[in-house]
Amino acid sequence: MLSDARSEEDGAPIPPGRQPRPGDRVALRGDMRSALPDASAAVVVTGLVFAFLYARIESGDSDTVAVMPFMDDAGTYWMYLLSQAFGWSGLLWAWGTVMLGLLLSGPRSARLPVSRPVLERWHRTTSLTTTALMAAHALMFAAELVRYETKLDWAERLWVGFADSFVPGWYDSGTGRIAVPIGQGALYLAIPLGLLFYVRHRIGANTWRRLHRFVIVVYVLSVWHTLLYGTNVWYGEWPRTVLWLLQLPVAVLLLLRLLRPARRAERLGSAGGGAARPGWWLRAAGRVAAGAVVVGLVIVVVSGRDGGRDRPTHPPATAPHSQETD
Repeated sequence: MLSDARSEEDGAPIPPGRQPRPGDRVALRGDMRSALPDASAAVVVTGLVFAFLYARIESGDSDTVAVMPFMDDAGTYWMYLLSQAFGWSGLLWAWGTVMLGLLLSGPRSARLPVSRPVLERWHRTTSLTTTALMAAHALMFAAELVRYETKLDWAERLWVGFADSFVPGWYDSGTGRIAVPIGQGALYLAIPLGLLFYVRHRIGANTWRRLHRFVIVVYVLSVWHTLLYGTNVWYGEWPRTVLWLLQLPVAVLLLLRLLRPARRAERLGSAGGGAARPGWWLRAAGRVAAGAVVVGLVIVVVSGRDGGRDRPTHPPATAPHSQETD
């Protein structure tokens, strides 16, 4: 998601009279074929997560049921559980593709476990898989809402499921009024930012690279969505702390990538003057912000103050979405 390691992608000029060879371009179709093993692994992981969540509800140990007691019937709410499973595997794949991107775009290292072309291919395929998992997460959430709205006719049920899942600001229940639009924002940014790689020869390497940096925003929004709305990390207990802890290596690699960028043009250097000064201050602010995030994550993990809710003595008996008719 964050790699800009290739010579044409890092802004190096193409010699006069030389056009990019067809072999220099990576085709989406080829990457989709290469992503099949990765996507298959994601499906297996999703199935395992679904089985785990299902078993937790059946045993009465589910935090989802602690938040929403009416969901104690796993057989009825299996689509919601599958949506959760896709969400968790999507977040895991997003973590992996961001880590790969930061390894590729950070300081050059001869000690990478495999060659850079292999890492770049893994980065692209995991990015495609991540976007597919995010879309499946949203689609299963919509399917559960369609199933739930039994008081409406089918046309209205389909509209409610679609609008609540895909129209920002439409979902109006509890924490979802904030968390759902954040998740939608992550999905709607992930699709174009991921696919722009395959048309970078048309928009220009520099334009693609500048836009591609916003992929880290997709990841931040995804984690934020999970912390706000993931009932399995709702309470201030160890699962939530582990989720925070997993963000520490991402933040450290991002800081290293900013402090020691592979591209000479991105190095901080001296402030200089004139038109270069705003860019210098912007890069310096980015490094300070990344350092602050690393410190903040360490404080959160060590102190245990991770924003989780206290587990209530008497869980609320509220439904996720009121059923209304005209």
